[in-house]
Amino acid sequence: MSIENIVFAFGLTVFAGLSTGIGSTMAFFSRNFNPKFLAGSLGFSAGVMIYISLVEIFFKAKDSLVSELGTRGGYWVTVIAFFGGIALIAIIDRLIPSYENPHEIKNIKEQKTLDEYKNKKLLRMGMFSALVISIHNFPEGLATFMGALSDPALGISIAVAIAIHNIPEGVAVSAPIYYSTRSRKKAFWLSFLSGLAEPIGALLGFFILRTFFNQITFGVIFAGVAGIMIYISLDELLPTAEEYGEHHIAIGGLIGGMLVMALSLLMFA
Repeated sequence: MSIENIVFAFGLTVFAGLSTGIGSTMAFFSRNFNPKFLAGSLGFSAGVMIYISLVEIFFKAKDSLVSELGTRGGYWVTVIAFFGGIALIAIIDRLIPSYENPHEIKNIKEQKTLDEYKNKKLLRMGMFSALVISIHNFPEGLATFMGALSDPALGISIAVAIAIHNIPEGVAVSAPIYYSTRSRKKAFWLSFLSGLAEPIGALLGFFILRTFFNQITFGVIFAGVAGIMIYISLDELLPTAEEYGEHHIAIGGLIGGMLVMALSLLMFA
């Protein structure tokens, strides 16, 4: 792989991670915030992730592993790695109290209600959310990075989907910090910086794995990435889309995301 491919993949990962800043901005100007638009966007992101994972990434992983381990062995390892990715992100979620888990996102208007929270509690929740989002963003960064190294067009699709996914995470960090400190600057930068975990995760994963990078390593990682993205879509994106908007808006976004992803793959086939 060339240095140009690595730089391109890293650039996409930075873009995806730092999109938390968009969520920060939306939280500050929430009077003009359109929850139905966000619901459709989150559904769209879920559709892109699900389609990419099950139609493209899973089978790229399978092809790599089958070429090295044979049809039966390669398929078995692909399936194990896929569910291993799901287990990894599920364990991370499980270790975080649901009340303070930034992926258990509350409605922005609920976060704004100062009567329900004391300032110190709001600030603590925002700081904790920033820390936990950073932990969650490590595997997401690796997913974007590996996807872009494998196929630039695929990497762009994953980066856009994860960027949309990161918007409500920016809200989860910035809203409580802002309403406890009344400092837009502090809330924005803490939210923005929490997204840096994605490029950091990508670099750490790459430098740790590159010494023994081969078709088997690639296949296992890619299958795990597919599992991670499926879990994110079903456990985080779709439930949040349902909370922010109407059911049919979320489902419409989901189908739209699948359709756009299918057409884009056909264009590059």
